[in-house]
Amino acid sequence: MARSVYLTSVGSGGGKSMIALGLAELLSRQVERIGVFRPLVPSTGPDHIIALLSERYRVDITPSDLAGATYAEATALVSNGRREELISRVVQRYRAVEQQCAAVVVVGSDFADSSDGAPSRELAFNARLATEFGSVVVPVVDGYGQSPEAIAAAARGAYFDLVDLGATVLAVIANRVPEPMTLPELPVPAYAIPEVPSVSAPTVAEVAAALGATLLAGDEAALGRDVLDYVVGAAHVPTLLEHLTDGCLVITPGDRDDLLVASSAAHVAGQVSVAGLVLTLGEQPDPRALRLFEGLNTGLAVLSVASDSYDTVAASSRIEGRPSAANARKVEAALGAFEANVDTDDLARRLAVSRSKRVTPLMFEYDLIDRARTRRRHLVLPEGTEERILRAAEILLRRGVADLTLLGNPDDVARRTRELGVDIAGAAVADPATSPLREEFAQAYAELRAHRGVTVELAHDIVAQPNYFGTMMVWAGHADGMVSGATHTTAATIRPAFEIIKNLPGVSVASSVFFMLLADRVLVYGDCAVNRDPDAAQLADIAISSADTAARFGIEPRVAMLSYSTGSSGAGEDVEKVAEATALVRQRRPELAVEGPIQYDAAIDPAVAAMKLPGSAVAGRATVFIFPDLNTGNNTYKAVQRSAGAVAVGPVMQGLRRPVNDLSRGATVPDIVNTVAITAIQAAALAEAS
Repeated sequence: MARSVYLTSVGSGGGKSMIALGLAELLSRQVERIGVFRPLVPSTGPDHIIALLSERYRVDITPSDLAGATYAEATALVSNGRREELISRVVQRYRAVEQQCAAVVVVGSDFADSSDGAPSRELAFNARLATEFGSVVVPVVDGYGQSPEAIAAAARGAYFDLVDLGATVLAVIANRVPEPMTLPELPVPAYAIPEVPSVSAPTVAEVAAALGATLLAGDEAALGRDVLDYVVGAAHVPTLLEHLTDGCLVITPGDRDDLLVASSAAHVAGQVSVAGLVLTLGEQPDPRALRLFEGLNTGLAVLSVASDSYDTVAASSRIEGRPSAANARKVEAALGAFEANVDTDDLARRLAVSRSKRVTPLMFEYDLIDRARTRRRHLVLPEGTEERILRAAEILLRRGVADLTLLGNPDDVARRTRELGVDIAGAAVADPATSPLREEFAQAYAELRAHRGVTVELAHDIVAQPNYFGTMMVWAGHADGMVSGATHTTAATIRPAFEIIKNLPGVSVASSVFFMLLADRVLVYGDCAVNRDPDAAQLADIAISSADTAARFGIEPRVAMLSYSTGSSGAGEDVEKVAEATALVRQRRPELAVEGPIQYDAAIDPAVAAMKLPGSAVAGRATVFIFPDLNTGNNTYKAVQRSAGAVAVGPVMQGLRRPVNDLSRGATVPDIVNTVAITAIQAAALAEAS
């Protein structure tokens, strides 16, 4: 069983960051703790791959301990005939990391081409280290600017060279290849990943840093735009407009106010999506022109540099973007490209890393994306012009998590995507007010709510509301689930679901859970958002639904029915309700591990459990916590969230015929991504069960 995978370049560059991300993501779903190691790192400054993987995968080892030696140290040792000493030092430092992690991604040194065609000393060095580490090797071939024949030859050569050097090759990956391309058949899998401009393109911020530019206008979002092209503005306005391209950075002398305003107007009008503007020669635009630019609300950055346009373009064209922890969009684009072109299931089997029985927060979060991708569903997001929804949609589409329909006026959605610089290509956009489905939905809703006196005329207005329209899409089968609530209240999100979709057969009450991501485990809390004061039968339903939800997401359900009393130590109406609910759960689901009434400390702390309920299968190790009422549940989840630094994912609705989930109005983009993935998994499970 390999405990580490070793990446080594074949040719300079190669985009190892993307491949390292993909393999780390794969391993993070299998084991509790992954590590990263680089045999050689630059002598000055942080190593960007160590920084990226350490932050994303929460590698809490000092960065200096994640490297074997600096290039300067390695050069000094080798030049003095002490190569074996270098090998020994690097291996020793690797072992220290390996002892702390269940699996390690090793990113080898940069490849130095051999002049005589034989495997270079550096490739041999990486192969030797991989053997000493006990790692399997993934050679990465850089296909950028290469012909398919040259890439195929390099892939074959990489495999056989490494095998001749005694390495065990897991797979061969050619990165940044021209599309379409198939690699030659080898004894191991060979994958080709096409060039992804949004990964390799620099951001406006990276260009600004490289040029030493001064920011005249624009915020952090404007600096995060990808630069896909460069356009020099020197001619008249009509000529410039003809040459603008999507994602272009306009470089023009600072005194060309006409080109500044024209480029901005073209961007705002939707004729083109500009990345930003660079004003050269150290010239400042007329303040009146700059005020006009700011009044247009372009969402673009304006940079100022001292160099002329020619030198600025030459310097900019040498800048290459790369994923970093500070740029989530590039990270998600890189992972999306890796997962779309590499058979990650087969690769995971070949790695043969034993999956942890315990579900950690990191494993839980990254497993959501993987599970949603494998059973892709179509979801509707009613808040189609909200910034967080659009940024989350970009990530979801790049990772292939779900097919999406955004609700809103198409022109408004397009305008917001241009302003934010996001790419939601592939998402459908529907306007409830003008959709041809509105009449059909109005007729159906009127029939569903006729007992409440709803007429077709009234229904026509109701279904034009985004949450009602989205819920009707789910009810009618045009979508598999819905996520809303970033700008709507919980009631506005879930009321349509209660009216239209309704509960599963045999479930008396729909309810909700929060996944509580603590430092070392994931717990399930229910119900903390929907049912105010459930009776015993409803509480039993909530417990069973919550246990099923936990199991669906890889958490072994051990259910604690919470009360202020443990066992028979207390009495009263509230305790009796919990005791009755516990009995009902045992009667309906005798195979389910459940304990109650039980206090929270006895449910979670083995030492307290040993005193209060010795021999219990649940006490001290509960994973599902069922609160007796909404007041207790809501306050407890918020107290744990704030005082223990837990991440609360939810509320996740359960017990409905089709999944509809609510977002907190303070939801972040990662919260939305997680909730959509959860909804997709729920939709797939309900489809399989029907």
